[in-house]
Amino acid sequence: MSTIALRHILVPTDFSDCSTAAVRYGLALAERFDAHLHLLHAVQSPFDQPWAAEVYAVSQADFEKTAREESDTQLAKLLAESGRTAAQVTCVTTIGAPFLAILTYAKEEPIDLIVMGTHGRGPVAHLLIGSVAENVVRKAPCPVLTVRHPEHEFIAP
Repeated sequence: MSTIALRHILVPTDFSDCSTAAVRYGLALAERFDAHLHLLHAVQSPFDQPWAAEVYAVSQADFEKTAREESDTQLAKLLAESGRTAAQVTCVTTIGAPFLAILTYAKEEPIDLIVMGTHGRGPVAHLLIGSVAENVVRKAPCPVLTVRHPEHEFIAP
């Protein structure tokens, strides 16, 4: 029987409690397998919507610059709180639909596992728009571990 080798683990985050739980799982797995951790935050641009030009007073470039700066700050904070070194972690911010950004990153990088949070939604919202996690699970080029919050705590504090 062959062994499982995890060298690159992707954890997409939206900085919610559910995503933070997934980051904890990703960190534990990365430490256990001595894997490189990839933290990804995808900012959904409101300018992709037809009504955006009427609502937003800032330019798309200004919005994206501010969103990237805020995301980079939050990713750096997550990294600092984790105790992992920068050499073991890649932090990435992208602009676009989250599930597409996750799938694209997983296909372009040598990702062996995606660890991501799930978000509870009402049945009507789920029917209309689905979920990022569901789309990723269906189309990912590698295995996906989904984490609910609150989750079963098997990770030692």
